[in-house]
Amino acid sequence: MTTATVEPTGAAAPYPAPEHTHRDVNGGWLRPAVFGAMDGLVSNFALMTGVAGGDVGARTVAVTGLAGLAAGAFSMAAGEYTSVASQRDLVRAELAVERAELDRHPEAELRELASLYVARGVEPGLAHEVARQLSADPERALEVHAREELGVDPGDLPSPLVAAASSFVCFALGALLPVLPYLLGATALWPAVALVMAGLFGCGAAVAGVTARSWWYGGLRQLTLGAAAGGVTFGLGALIGSAVG
Repeated sequence: MTTATVEPTGAAAPYPAPEHTHRDVNGGWLRPAVFGAMDGLVSNFALMTGVAGGDVGARTVAVTGLAGLAAGAFSMAAGEYTSVASQRDLVRAELAVERAELDRHPEAELRELASLYVARGVEPGLAHEVARQLSADPERALEVHAREELGVDPGDLPSPLVAAASSFVCFALGALLPVLPYLLGATALWPAVALVMAGLFGCGAAVAGVTARSWWYGGLRQLTLGAAAGGVTFGLGALIGSAVG
């Protein structure tokens, strides 16, 4: 959580400094966690229903689900790590370019920063003075230019390890749900379907709560998408099973 505080200006400021908090939106864990859980739940459920549609035994469906869980979790973690690490390396390379420009052409960079503030409606003289004061500290100048020109905070880049771990754990938890009834002794598909439908609705509702969406809308949307994926793959599995049987 981050806290934004507005300090009173002047000795006789009539109002106390207001405070409000924001959730961390740049930590690099929420997107891979949500995507991992949803992907694990839907993809492994669809995989298992496709195999079950081919009229195979419960053991085969369970082994398929466990294999899908392991393969998907490692694949998701590797993909997230590579993706976030590549993005981080790109940002660092651009920051190095910006740092070099600040060292070689400080006046040009100062004018560039001032022009950005002028474009946002700040009076030119004031914009130049603000840019001059911000540029006095090289590290602060780099931070300001990075935010204004690249849209990133150099001190708050997402972590590849956090993204990979979040993706791995959440995918595995999501993918475990359709397998769980078989591990507990189920021999038919319907207990897994019931558990997955409840899980899809719950996950959709939980994500909607984080993003301030209506919980029932988020739940129904995820339930519909997951049910459609499972129904289509079950039909394909039954079609292929009858063709090769």
